[in-house]
Amino acid sequence: MTGYMLFSGTANRELAEEISDYLDQPLSSAKITRFSDGEISVRIKESVRGKDVFIIQPTSAPANANLMELLIMVDALKRSSAKSITAVVPYYGYARQDRKAEPRVPISAKLVANLMETAGITRVVTVDLHASQIQGFFDIPVDNLYGAILFNDYVKSKNLKNPIVASPDIGGVARARYFAKSLGLDMVIVDKRRERANESEVMNIIGDVNGKDVIIIDDMIDTAGTMVKAAQALKDRGATSVMACCTHPVLSGPAYERIEKGALDELVITNTIPVKRELDKIKVLSTARMLGEVIRRVYNNESVNSLFNLK
Repeated sequence: MTGYMLFSGTANRELAEEISDYLDQPLSSAKITRFSDGEISVRIKESVRGKDVFIIQPTSAPANANLMELLIMVDALKRSSAKSITAVVPYYGYARQDRKAEPRVPISAKLVANLMETAGITRVVTVDLHASQIQGFFDIPVDNLYGAILFNDYVKSKNLKNPIVASPDIGGVARARYFAKSLGLDMVIVDKRRERANESEVMNIIGDVNGKDVIIIDDMIDTAGTMVKAAQALKDRGATSVMACCTHPVLSGPAYERIEKGALDELVITNTIPVKRELDKIKVLSTARMLGEVIRRVYNNESVNSLFNLK
């Protein structure tokens, strides 16, 4: 694999180093600095001519700065005659703005896709897109990896007495069903609705959770408000314990306080986004092996999908 090079932005350097260790391939050198007004400057410090290049850079908070850093790195690599440029974006920012939900709003996820392609990215590798149709916003190959498989072994290791999988909303049913099928478990759905304006959400549970150890599966956790309410609703319906498995730990605003004080017994997340604070309730699993293996397979023109079929 001497014909490829790994680069890292500043968004999640620790994850990039873990991927580098897995592949036994050192991170190539790039100098990333900022002018006093915040403008980003990039200088690639070694030759990339004719090389297949992989850049590891989630576009998490600060989303705008990390996205611009990625685009500027890509432009520098393209102008340095890189053969191909694969963006490994563990967390795809702006993914929640994937459609026109009301008049006069943007489709920001599509705009970001346009920016990436225009900059010169030839392939995207990402994990658990908020909406799988975002792949169609690109005219280049996109590998949307199933982050849920990372939770399988951990959940099995817990030896839960009566486990059942829960989707936190109707939109996440397909993801929860995939996870439930991989573990051979049944599934329930948390149906949330706001019956009147300015009133709190009402949580209805579709399915029986009495005496069950519930595993909520979702692609991300942001302020943790809905997740904590769902955990409380499940316990009110007789759940013995509630664990949440969420790929992307956005964890903004009062998220940590809500998790610490709420009914959620454990939150299992991955390191697609750096975790700002440690809590006893939070368990972090690494995506480095999965992403590293995908990079190896992409470079060698091997099947990526078979990696998940084996699970």
